[in-house]
Amino acid sequence: MKIAVVHDYFTQLGGAEKVAEELYKMLPSADLYATVALRDKMPESIRDVPVRTSWMQHLPQMRRFYRMYFPLYPFGVSSLDLSQYELVVSSSSGYVKGVRVAPDAIHVCYCHTPMRWVWSFDSYSSRESFGQGIRALLPTVIRRLRAWDEAAARQPDHFVANSRMIAARILRAYGRHAEVIAPPIDIRRFSMTDVHEDYYIVLARLVAYKRIDLAVEACTRLGRRLIVIGSGTAQESLARSAGPTVKFVGRISDEEVERYVSSCRALLFPGEEDFGMAPIEVAAAGRPTIAYGQGGALETIIEDETGLFFREQSADSLMDAILRFEQQTWNPRVIRAHAEGFSTESFQQKFLSFLRRVGADI
Repeated sequence: MKIAVVHDYFTQLGGAEKVAEELYKMLPSADLYATVALRDKMPESIRDVPVRTSWMQHLPQMRRFYRMYFPLYPFGVSSLDLSQYELVVSSSSGYVKGVRVAPDAIHVCYCHTPMRWVWSFDSYSSRESFGQGIRALLPTVIRRLRAWDEAAARQPDHFVANSRMIAARILRAYGRHAEVIAPPIDIRRFSMTDVHEDYYIVLARLVAYKRIDLAVEACTRLGRRLIVIGSGTAQESLARSAGPTVKFVGRISDEEVERYVSSCRALLFPGEEDFGMAPIEVAAAGRPTIAYGQGGALETIIEDETGLFFREQSADSLMDAILRFEQQTWNPRVIRAHAEGFSTESFQQKFLSFLRRVGADI
């Protein structure tokens, strides 16, 4: 079959980009598409792969303003010509599920989430630093974008969700059923060690909705060492509120990440994520997670076996969980065994099986 893999945009490195990377590697004969592709924001293994992009690739200061261009992405998607393909696999948390394909083509959308800024606008915008003028215009833009998104959701023949929670959200938002296949985790890059040091870690993009502020506040008030791995728009404000026990190391090499992960006490995971790969990556090193007990964490963490939950999204609740965590013992081999169920190989097997089941000749 003539195959295309289409990703929303390569403008930041995160879990969605890792899924797009794996979809392309799983379908090596495919052509790769995106509305925008900034090479240094693509996973390293596909950084040299030709990417067919839309006219949005040439908008001024895309690197800086890619988020502000959000009303234009539907037009960028509509400019992508996929009429020659028999199988289209889209990786979408926003727009490319709406891409138009040939009438007899099979379009499978791996949906990371229905468009968060459209369907959960109030909670999303409350944590973002929009200017007053933009904030006044947003409700009208969001209403129109929601109407477009509902129409776009009718384009795929099949949806695949990364978790049961996202499948339920797809059903509520779009009235569509979705197969659940957890995203691929490269658990082989992490290994267990007997040397565990006295610090916690955060492993995330530093953006408002991930609630890293709770981890920073909790560890500052408890006097616990915290290593914050990652960068993002919230880094400056987080650093201002951090005490002397909190260290920001930014984006670091894979080798340094693996060293910090394998030796930490636990990962702190205070945001509500659609899936959240970090707890599984840390589990691959035999280390537990302390997570907010909502969202995808409920599907990736077994309480009192691979981690603990805190129930209220507050620093006080997280502090209480840290203190409870420190009274328990944890079995690294049990935690590692749990992670193996989310491996890249498991993802490939399940996804290819699903594609064949819906008629793809691959």
